[in-house]
Amino acid sequence: MKKIALIGMPNSGKSTFFNSISGASAKVANWSGVTVDIESVKTLIFGEIVELIDLPGIYTLKPGSDDEVVVHDFLNHNKIDEIFFILNSSQIDRQIDLALEFKNLGFKVRMLCNMNDEAKKNGIEINYQKLEKRLAIPIHPISAKFQSGYEFLNKKMQTLEKKISIKPFVENEIYQYVKFPKQSNDNVTKTLDRFFLHHFWGLPIFFVLLFGLFQAIYGIAEPLQNFMGLAFDSIGEIISLFLNQHLPKLFSSFLYDGVYLGVTTVLTFIPVIIIFFIVMSFIENSGYLSRAGFVMDKIMEKMGLDGRSFVMILFGFGCNVPALMSTKIMRSKTTRFLTMLIIPFSLCSARLQVFLFFTAIFFSPQMGALVLFFMYILSFLIIIITALIFKDKKAINESVLIEMPPYRLPTIKQTLLTAIHEINHFLKRASKFILGGVIVVWLLTNFYVSTNVTIADHMSGFLGPIFDPIGINDKLIIALIFGFIAKEILIGALAVIFSSNMDSLGDILQTEINWQQALSFMTFTLIYTPCLSTIATIKSQSKNIRLVATSLLWSLVLAWIVSFCFYQLLINFSS
Repeated sequence: MKKIALIGMPNSGKSTFFNSISGASAKVANWSGVTVDIESVKTLIFGEIVELIDLPGIYTLKPGSDDEVVVHDFLNHNKIDEIFFILNSSQIDRQIDLALEFKNLGFKVRMLCNMNDEAKKNGIEINYQKLEKRLAIPIHPISAKFQSGYEFLNKKMQTLEKKISIKPFVENEIYQYVKFPKQSNDNVTKTLDRFFLHHFWGLPIFFVLLFGLFQAIYGIAEPLQNFMGLAFDSIGEIISLFLNQHLPKLFSSFLYDGVYLGVTTVLTFIPVIIIFFIVMSFIENSGYLSRAGFVMDKIMEKMGLDGRSFVMILFGFGCNVPALMSTKIMRSKTTRFLTMLIIPFSLCSARLQVFLFFTAIFFSPQMGALVLFFMYILSFLIIIITALIFKDKKAINESVLIEMPPYRLPTIKQTLLTAIHEINHFLKRASKFILGGVIVVWLLTNFYVSTNVTIADHMSGFLGPIFDPIGINDKLIIALIFGFIAKEILIGALAVIFSSNMDSLGDILQTEINWQQALSFMTFTLIYTPCLSTIATIKSQSKNIRLVATSLLWSLVLAWIVSFCFYQLLINFSS
């Protein structure tokens, strides 16, 4: 099977093109010579099934950042039949030289000039026929956003010349083929940038948008979540009755209390995850994330970080794992390691499940939204504190290049494809842990080490004196232990521990703990030890055991200190 590599600079629309080709069928694979995940999809191109491989975005072939090393190593260790080089048509003068580098290295290259519609709108004229003749490279103007210009994919594969060396462009030669307007026509971008990049209002605007983000999630997802909970409860009653009639009590309890209640309680949060990724993919595709990184660059610099670190923190709101993998673009080891240390404090979507559940039980809708906002603000504060404490004062920050794409209104299809892509990643990762996790929780809470003392009781009894000062009882301790495996298990673990469904679990928790304990539990959940897959990613990306140990120990100590302060303050204030 022929292999086609998809290569381009960051923000050239490479991922949009790949997603439009792959839909939801992309798979993640490890390749020879590459230590990170690379996505690929088998699809029909040029009238035959080929494997389209999506490589990281790069600025140069000189291996400086880890992303560039990945691309360099991949091309050295794998046979590639053709390269699809994607570039932004509006920046063709800055990106075309990299395509020539691949051509002159002996690769068969086809150039896809993406965002051709935007280039025309901005008054940029490209003579593709003349340029194609000059480069001896097939050139196709496309718009990945609207999937236009894809007709060449349906034609029979052309035989490309491979070993013809092309002279690079001399100074200003590119302008014989490309005409740029004397003044940019993109007045919308200029107007919006004056608003979003304002030196004073830019940061408050970002936090207002963030508040609106989880208000939307809370307002839209909660009714859907409740509906799914009621549906699972109704089905569960039928299943429970059937199991009790036909199976021994212990086995029936295992299937219903352990497997069914644990898994379905977690599944009720799927609407939250879907809505979160839809909103985030819209923001990402709109071009605003780069602006957020630019606005935060000076603030992040004081913490030994940069604007890209902030963008990765935002990615961490979805899932910490891909955010950690994105640090490969950083050339400075010091900045990269510090970024990897703070990303796990981002309030990921798995933690969001826990917070939505607890706020719905212990707070009114209005107060619940404020509590959620507080958790996000606390997440940022913990990130700032950690960065300031672990900042290397001797380190010299590297200069940062942040591409500023024009503002775009993403299409519904584009937004959904990006969201489905991320949701699939999340569910695949979560499915590795949820079933196994809730089964182990059931075993620990149903097998006894002595009379009336389960294995879980024994574990929580040992840890009780540590958690008593922060208001976390023995049953919540067990849930936290399994939260280390994956935060997605936390609510499912509670359902198994209390042998209850979604609705009754809320009633039980209200009798077990008060709102101050609930807030302390949420605070500890936000800060304490990253999940197992996050730790594994830090290890694989950094190759540094000291960084892994620091991440584990610091998060545990800080979680206890902050939860202790909040809990004792709330208890004393309430009394």
